[in-house]
Amino acid sequence: MKPIPILSRKDFIPDQEVRWCPGCGDYSILAQMQKVLSTLGIPREQFVIISGIGCSSRFPYYLNTYGFHTIHGRAPAVATGLKIARPDLSVWVITGDGDALSIGGNHFIHMLRRNLDITILLFDNHIYGLTKGQYSPTSELGKKTKSSPMGTIEAPIQPIELALGAEATFVARAVDTDMPHLGDILRRAAQHKGSALIHILQNCPVFNDGAFESVRDRMERMDHGLYLSHGTPLVFGKDEEKGIVLDGVTPKVEVMTPMNHDQVLIHDEHARQPTLAFLLSRLPYPEFPIPLGVFRDIAKPTYETALVGQVEEAKQQKGHPDIQALLEGPEPWSVE
Repeated sequence: MKPIPILSRKDFIPDQEVRWCPGCGDYSILAQMQKVLSTLGIPREQFVIISGIGCSSRFPYYLNTYGFHTIHGRAPAVATGLKIARPDLSVWVITGDGDALSIGGNHFIHMLRRNLDITILLFDNHIYGLTKGQYSPTSELGKKTKSSPMGTIEAPIQPIELALGAEATFVARAVDTDMPHLGDILRRAAQHKGSALIHILQNCPVFNDGAFESVRDRMERMDHGLYLSHGTPLVFGKDEEKGIVLDGVTPKVEVMTPMNHDQVLIHDEHARQPTLAFLLSRLPYPEFPIPLGVFRDIAKPTYETALVGQVEEAKQQKGHPDIQALLEGPEPWSVE
């Protein structure tokens, strides 16, 4: 048995200059990634970071691991191929709200539904940053940008809801400024066997500054954030004085009293049916707080394990294939 490597954050810092705008939320995410990767007991050469196009997609340059900087929206396809060919590798997809949910939406959905053992970090700043401020698939309705000067007329995509609908087996949300919580979520996602999505609320100080100020600020987060913890009541506020209850099938916020405390919903991230997770993903802000933490964490067979099993079964039934014999073939053909 190989010894577990002893690594530190410094082992994952390359000699590349980090080039993001001053104040960008990507810096704190990168710092947590470098720290967390060093604690997983995995050799550095077994990590692969795969990205598409966007500000977040610079990550392969800024981590001292193997990596691919691929094309717009296609990181999930490249990651899928790599994980199938090398199931032993720790594969990470780094993407943004535009890269993953617009041109890459189809690849994103199928990567999740197949349950490949891949960890996906979706940086969401509700804007296209690299191309200088157009609205993105997650921009709120009515958002005025360079490409929507009169306000957007499209309903935004909800990434958590989309991931749950695709049957992702690990779905979580974190915010760039809450670094201890972000680090914990990164570690849990990395240890999960299956498709693990982390929706990261990330600030773009140039083109959409303050989009998530209600949860980026520590004191504001107490009132406007709802930290999810398995088996505990869905309560929030500085003194946990408010809770989420159901009125029939409709959620509502109530001030906690001894009379209604037992009515508060209890979070269950391991539920096989993601009914509660869906409900939480649809809570509209500011009427409700923004849920942070793990929405869903269940175990299911991974795609690459099932595929390798099928290949081995085929070999046992039909023998090992001879590719050269197959190409030469006993039955030649011609084109006239």
